[in-house]
Amino acid sequence: MKRVKYSKVKNVNPNYFEYTGIHVTDPVEMQLFIYDDAGYEEYKKVSLDRVKKEISDENQVDDVKWLNIHGLYKVELIKQIGEMLQVEPFIVSDILNVSRRSKMEELDQVLFFNIKSILPNDDDDEVHVEQISFILKENILVSFQEKRSDFFNHIRERIKTHSGIVRKKRNDYLLYLLLDAIMENFYITIEFYEDVIDNLLIESKSSDDPNVLVRIEKNRENLNFLKRSILPLRDALFNLKSEHAEEDYDGIEKSNYNFFARLHQKCLEILEQVEYDMNTLDSASSFYFSSQSQRMNEIMKILTVVSVFFMPLTFIVGIYGMNFDVMPELRYKYGYFIVLGVMFLLLVAMFVYFKKKKWF
Repeated sequence: MKRVKYSKVKNVNPNYFEYTGIHVTDPVEMQLFIYDDAGYEEYKKVSLDRVKKEISDENQVDDVKWLNIHGLYKVELIKQIGEMLQVEPFIVSDILNVSRRSKMEELDQVLFFNIKSILPNDDDDEVHVEQISFILKENILVSFQEKRSDFFNHIRERIKTHSGIVRKKRNDYLLYLLLDAIMENFYITIEFYEDVIDNLLIESKSSDDPNVLVRIEKNRENLNFLKRSILPLRDALFNLKSEHAEEDYDGIEKSNYNFFARLHQKCLEILEQVEYDMNTLDSASSFYFSSQSQRMNEIMKILTVVSVFFMPLTFIVGIYGMNFDVMPELRYKYGYFIVLGVMFLLLVAMFVYFKKKKWF
């Protein structure tokens, strides 16, 4: 998938639902997890009617319910899920419009997260971008993915095996785990680009290939995109901390705010690393231009030295090329060899002098 450019965001009416992504071939599937500390149930390829039945089951009213959707191009299905959760239409529109910036919305005891998942592509300079959205309401968490991926497989295993504290916590802790899994992709992407940048830094010092500069600019562009993707998430997590400070929002347990504070700290770490890598790319550009300038200076130096060597010889040749009748040297028997000798000695003297001055 090619990068999503924020400058080309498609204008979509908030009350008009349209999927703006490119993943329209894979089948749309839903998986439902229902769990508590005592046990769990998993439903694969579940229908929306079955989801409604399980969510409204009075025997499971206190259980955590996680509904995960792969595929967004069936707009009517996404719209029905929004109606089932009783969320505002603009939230459904933001789920379908994958060109929007990452953000967080909190209203009517509904927490909505919209985040970009980014992974590098080993085959070219582009990055894989996928929008993942979350709706947190009461004991329900719904995640929307554009396509099937394995970002959350380890979390499913933790639920199944009762590993850690996930089944002892509410759905807000599950949201933290899912966001943390997505943020790991940012670390993977940064590590990939750091290896690329290290190689570019080495090449910029030794290579005169113009493609090096093209690759430097391409990687700078990708890092800028990475930065623009993480900045809204940092702000959203900061706003979540502010909600905690005001104690107006109870969708997240107070004991779990520390986990989201960790995510905010990770955002800061990622941004710092991105800034460092961008500075490294600036250094690589400077090295490249300095290397080119130094190489050009060396060429000009050699050309100048050669020109200086031939200047006095050209002067001598110019004198004896004048068409005067009275030039005694022209009729001297050994004049030709004397002039050649003088020219040779002059070259030797100039060479020794330049070498002594370390001009080359």
